[in-house]
Amino acid sequence: MEDTESTGGSAPPATRPRVRISSPADALAVVPHLLGFHPANSLVVIGAGRPRDRIELAFRYDLPDPPDSDKAADIAAHALAVLSRRKLTTVIGIGYGTGQLVTPVADVLASGLRQAGLRPRELMRVENDRYWSYICHNPACCPAEGVPFDVGAHPAAAAMIVAGMAALPDRGALARTLAPVSGPAADSMDRATQRARKRAGDLIAQTDGPLPGDRTRLLVEVGRHAVIEAIQTYRDGRRFSEDDPVAWLSVVLAQLPVRDDAWARMDPEHQEAHLRLWSDVVRRASARYVPAAASLLAFTAWQAGDGALANIAIDRALASDPAYSMALLLRDIMDAGVPPSAARMPMTPEQVAASYARTADDPAPGRPLPAGSGRGAGSGRGGGSGRRTRKRPSR
Repeated sequence: MEDTESTGGSAPPATRPRVRISSPADALAVVPHLLGFHPANSLVVIGAGRPRDRIELAFRYDLPDPPDSDKAADIAAHALAVLSRRKLTTVIGIGYGTGQLVTPVADVLASGLRQAGLRPRELMRVENDRYWSYICHNPACCPAEGVPFDVGAHPAAAAMIVAGMAALPDRGALARTLAPVSGPAADSMDRATQRARKRAGDLIAQTDGPLPGDRTRLLVEVGRHAVIEAIQTYRDGRRFSEDDPVAWLSVVLAQLPVRDDAWARMDPEHQEAHLRLWSDVVRRASARYVPAAASLLAFTAWQAGDGALANIAIDRALASDPAYSMALLLRDIMDAGVPPSAARMPMTPEQVAASYARTADDPAPGRPLPAGSGRGAGSGRGGGSGRRTRKRPSR
């Protein structure tokens, strides 16, 4: 399940809309645009904080189906932990689905909020274009048959769309934007990947030395140049139409010094270009070479406040390699509700290269690095099984 971090989606700061939420209908109108899609069978939690109760966080959980008291408690506990960690003072909870599925989770969340000293501004259920409040009991404004609403016709929804924050029909539609190519396109990429692998092998064969990292030295050097070229191509508004540059980039990114060099170049001023770049590579790369590009896409999407895309990219990375350390690190970060403002590059490309050069005598070169090691661009914790044992939100 997936934690959706949102401070206005992926729209540039200058174009992010300012929408005042003063009614349940207002909140319902903006939720799909904060998430990037229209939720279903979900609990959505919106957190706002001082000053001016600005929305800082929106995240979503799958509703347990059939209802499960333990899972409901897990969801509420996780939501409260995220809200508390961010010191958010205003909460809106919205359950999408039948009363049988929504009410058990809403009740546990409401109890937890009371115990934490938080009073939700609204807690409601949505089904078939009607909403019911768990807080308001006045039949004049909250009748038993529910209150009808039209998300598409609401001015707030129009403002979000104008700002570039469209909402897809569902999470599946968003996931399909990163679906791998198929048919002849996939066959062509497979052939390009074989050519890239041969080129990488030739570079390795040309180099030798007494240290374990010496054999990949030339490959890493050429790979860093490929990263710089790719980033500049997309920042210039162009993109790779041929398969060979994409295949080559995906293969060289399998070298951690190359991947970390790319990570250190993810300047948030160029988010849109980076999102296009890594999305293209994720869609077109052969499966075994997806994790690095998908993790870089996840980091860039997190920078942009697009938690939905970040988590789908993490899913793609872990589907190819369940123990991929960068993806696991980013998943933990997303689960914890860490804000996009924390998505900074801890090192420059030059510092990354120097760090790897200092540790070239590592007996296990290319091994995933522990968090906080200071080597590479925050390469993350060591490898693991990739198994998740705790409840986390979903998108």
